[in-house]
This record gives sequence, C-alpha cells and structure tokens, in this order.
Amino acid sequence: MTAEYSKQTIIADLTAPIADIVKRYPTQRSAIMPALYLAQEKYGFIDETAYLAISEILDVPEIWVFELASFYTLYKNKNIGKCHLQICTNVPCMLRGAYDMLEHLQTRLGISQGDTSKDGLFTLSTVECIGSCDVAPAMMVNEIYHTKLSKQSINQLLDQLTQAETESLATDILSLTQNTSSANNEPLANEQPLANKQFSENTESLTKSEPTAGPES
Repeated sequence: MTAEYSKQTIIADLTAPIADIVKRYPTQRSAIMPALYLAQEKYGFIDETAYLAISEILDVPEIWVFELASFYTLYKNKNIGKCHLQICTNVPCMLRGAYDMLEHLQTRLGISQGDTSKDGLFTLSTVECIGSCDVAPAMMVNEIYHTKLSKQSINQLLDQLTQAETESLATDILSLTQNTSSANNEPLANEQPLANKQFSENTESLTKSEPTAGPES
C-alpha cells in the first residue's frame, strides 16, 4: 500500500480525478473500471473499502463495482509484489508446457501459486488466457507480455529483476522488462507490450478509452 487507506481518504483523494473520468463517458456506470484502476494504482490493491468509496463517488450501487472488480483479473484485492508474474494455464499454454513453467517458477522463487516472496518482490499467479495462444506458453510481468517461455528465459528474466532490486534500480521495473538484456541484443523472453491487449498501460491513457464490457447485473 502506497498511501493511507480508508473509505474517507479514498473519497478525498479520488473524487476529483474520478469526476474528470466521468466526463469522458455517457453514464456513471461506464466510469467504474477506470475508477477501480485509478484506486489500485494509488493504493496497490482494492477491496470492499474501495468498492464502497467508488460506489459513493459515482453514485452507483456497490454491486456494480463489486461485479467488475471480482470478474477481471487485473484488479487485485490484496497487496502484491513489485513484479506480478501471471502465467497463463489455459489449454494452448498448458499443451505447450505452462505447468512445467509454473512448477519451475514455484521452485525458483520458493513460493506457491497465489503467494508473494518474502522480499516482497514477486507475486505468482495463474490466469486464464491472456490472448497469446499463438506464442504459448505465455506470462505477464505486471503489464508486459513474455511469450514462448522456457526455463532458461524465465531464469534470465528473474535474474534481471532481482539484480535491479538489489542494486536499487527497481524504481521502474516495468520499463526494465522492456529493455534488451543480452549481448546479442535479443529481447528478453520475447516480451510484448500490453498496449492493444488491454485498455491501457497507464491510468492516463486508460481513462481516455472505453472500458471492456463486463457481466450484466
């Protein structure tokens, strides 16, 4: 958590920026997803406290907020590590060795799926389909795609992220994953930016695009 977290502080902090978001949409309900993302960016996660605050700010039923927050995996209801490793285990990735990659990650990090490393650097999760079936097995590190995974490429990625933290260069881990890392200048683990796969790489661009349709209440 990066800021004081309570219903009152969330309302005080986010009423103005959410009001700006609302101006871009035809209804209050349409602003729920970017409002949730805004809260998550500020506090590190969102839970019942944030749902209540956002429903009050937008003047919508709390269930509308909850159904979206619980449906989409990009919303986190607990604090996570600086590097969120989300490995796809859907059928194409499974057939290309996703579970072997998951087992390797668990062994290498010393944690189970759903857990965070003791140093707070890595959280490991499984997700269903991240839209990279043609380059499976695939994983997201925060908002960056890494495809055609192998144990070697995973080791290389984890080594770089750990080294960055150790050297206190991890102020922008996301940009690190976009850099080339080897002597032959090949991209690390075939990374692909999230842009065009979800609605934004950052809160500013997210609030300017239409939210993905969610489940009907």
